Amino acid sequence: MTVTICQHLVGLSLASFPPPATPDACEDCLREGTLWVALRLCRECGHVGCCDASTGRHATRHFHATGHPVIRSITPPSSHWTWCYVHEVTGKLAPHQSDVSHEEGHRT
Repeated sequence: MTVTICQHLVGLSLASFPPPATPDACEDCLREGTLWVALRLCRECGHVGCCDASTGRHATRHFHATGHPVIRSITPPSSHWTWCYVHEVTGKLAPHQSDVSHEEGHRT
C-alpha cells in the first residue's frame, strides 16, 4: 500500500486557517435559503461552504471557482480533519500550542 503525502496538508493546525466568514453557517446556503449538513472552511480566504452531503455542495463549488485547494471541517466541532481537493487526500490537523493550551483548560 502506498501512502500519499500532500504538501498542502503538512503541518496544518487550527491556527493555519483564517477566521470563518460565517462561523455557524454556509454563506452560500444563507444567500440561497437552503440547508446544509456540515460545514467546511477554506484555508485561503475563510469561505464557509457546506459539505458534499449537502444539496449545494458549496465547499466543492468554491474550490472549482477559486482553485483554493485546502479545507478543514468545522462541524461537528470535534472533527479535526483536512482535505486537499488537488490531490484528493485527507489529513489531520496538527496540535498548535494555543490549541493544546485551550483544550487543556477545558478538561474536567
